[in-house]
Amino acid sequence: MKSAIRFFLILLFCWLCSFPVLSQDKTTALSATARWATTVAEQYSIQPNITYGVANNYTLKLDVWQRKNAKAAAPTLIYYHGGGWIFGDRTGATLLFLPYLEMGWNVINVEYRMADVSLAPAAVSDCRCALRWAVRNAKQYNIDTDRIVLTGHSAGGHLSLITGMLSEGTGLDNNCDGTEKLKVAAIINWYGISDVTDLVEGRNRKSYAAMWMGSQPDALTIAKRVSPLTYVRAGLPPILSIHGDADPVVPYDQSTRLHQALTAAGVPNELVTIKGGGHGQFTDAELEDAYQKIGAFLHTHGLQ
Repeated sequence: MKSAIRFFLILLFCWLCSFPVLSQDKTTALSATARWATTVAEQYSIQPNITYGVANNYTLKLDVWQRKNAKAAAPTLIYYHGGGWIFGDRTGATLLFLPYLEMGWNVINVEYRMADVSLAPAAVSDCRCALRWAVRNAKQYNIDTDRIVLTGHSAGGHLSLITGMLSEGTGLDNNCDGTEKLKVAAIINWYGISDVTDLVEGRNRKSYAAMWMGSQPDALTIAKRVSPLTYVRAGLPPILSIHGDADPVVPYDQSTRLHQALTAAGVPNELVTIKGGGHGQFTDAELEDAYQKIGAFLHTHGLQ
């Protein structure tokens, strides 16, 4: 994750439209991207700490970033932060969605319940409710409901997958306000979990997954219920996964099995493999290449 943040700091000043340095009277002109960085506060308004729901006496919050001069509905990224469902918060994710702000997108940055507040499947329910909030409030925030993209890193990758893949009638969004049908245009999964059961028992068991399940007697049933692989079927939105093949936290095999299952079901999908990459420990060059592939993926599916 540190390498990702470092990359975006570099990206903010150097990536896209960097023109040769010009000088006049010993002053140096800023590149186009640097000019954007210095004026982004003027270009975007931030609506922080919006309540999108209350569960178990816990107030669920999100932030909305949108262009001040937007007059028409815009593509919208919904970001779910990582942390193994047991730690982390949305404020630490800001640098990770800067590329979408530079593209002029809206961004909705979502908080959800951690394991110490509510065990699984609470986080999934919250993320579905945040998506429904976005659909219900689309007009107010200039959200193009035909161009909503979900993304996140690690546990956030899992939550973007399950939120966008979940079928109707599971009961996991019964507590969300409204009755709107939920759909997304695409999912960008950064090394997210696709098989929670695999992490709760067996050789790939991980302590963070066990903590999210807690001591619930039906933990394995819940784990399967919140596993994206459970919901692979034709008609899902396009899915792009990025994963290092030496990831010690979320086994790379999770993304390969998801890729194979999606392909067999006829779902448009891609798997970007970072050779020797760990859990988000990618080089600047690898991250830049990943974002070029994301740009191509969005373009292919009419989202950019």
